[in-house]
Amino acid sequence: MVTLERIREAQQRLRGVAVRTPLLAISLTQGEVFLKPENLQPIGSFKLRGAYNKIASLSPQQRSRGVIAYSSGNHAQGVAYAARAMGCKATIVMPSNSPALKLEKTKSLGAEVVIVGPSSDERKARAEELACERGLALIPPYDDEAIIAGQGTAGLEILEDLPDLEAVLVAVGGGGMISGIATAIKNLHPATRVYGVESELAAKGKASFEAGHRVTFPAEETSRTIADGLRTQSVGECNFEHIQKYVDGFVSVTEDEIRESVRRLALDAHLIAEPSGAVPFAAFLFHREELAAGDRIVAIVSGGNIAPEMLQEILAS
Repeated sequence: MVTLERIREAQQRLRGVAVRTPLLAISLTQGEVFLKPENLQPIGSFKLRGAYNKIASLSPQQRSRGVIAYSSGNHAQGVAYAARAMGCKATIVMPSNSPALKLEKTKSLGAEVVIVGPSSDERKARAEELACERGLALIPPYDDEAIIAGQGTAGLEILEDLPDLEAVLVAVGGGGMISGIATAIKNLHPATRVYGVESELAAKGKASFEAGHRVTFPAEETSRTIADGLRTQSVGECNFEHIQKYVDGFVSVTEDEIRESVRRLALDAHLIAEPSGAVPFAAFLFHREELAAGDRIVAIVSGGNIAPEMLQEILAS
């Protein structure tokens, strides 16, 4: 399990690399909510935190051989950015249904991209294969303690800015962000409630939490959600341990609610969010009654890498 000390060590590594994003308070008919805009990171998402912390923790010899990752987009950019910053070569295995914007941004950061099918299991298997063939260090997207510790630094920042917060809403793909943030917050402020938020079409975290064991969804089901960053088929093993220990509950939201949340973030908060980054805000807007919390709630806007044509379509609807 990741400790608070490891998250604090990650925070030191990330100084001057990741943006220390502020909390933005906005008032709505549902009440006041504080937004944590991780879409303002250099790569447009929180993934830089974990990727940089993991690569920085490798030995110089490991970095010199290069790194490999598998991702639908945001982790790909995080690894490519961090690898370039530390002078090592990055190879990224991405699915064929990755958004073109995320694919091109990953390439523009200097990474070699290998395309496979839409299954998250397929890209993981190919990355592990290439890591063995080429002697590359594997940088997992979520099921790794250094990744979790890096993502947990956002939790430290939230508590520094709002020590008496009552709840935090976190999007769940593979579980790296919620694992780290929940670990940081529960170790420092146990009364704060931590909720995972997912699309109804990819609610494997909620299903796992309720079943008491990891549940896997088929790729053809999770790939239907507009929230491409949440299309993983299951939460990670290490992540589920942290979820069971620290997370209070899960909320699932509809596709229409996700779209409306992207629109409302743009119009009410002046933030550009991708669908995956808008799901926590959707929980606040449409499922407030499911949150056993008062008025001091933080919703994390985890990313803003949305294709211009998709944003245009959502804003016009």
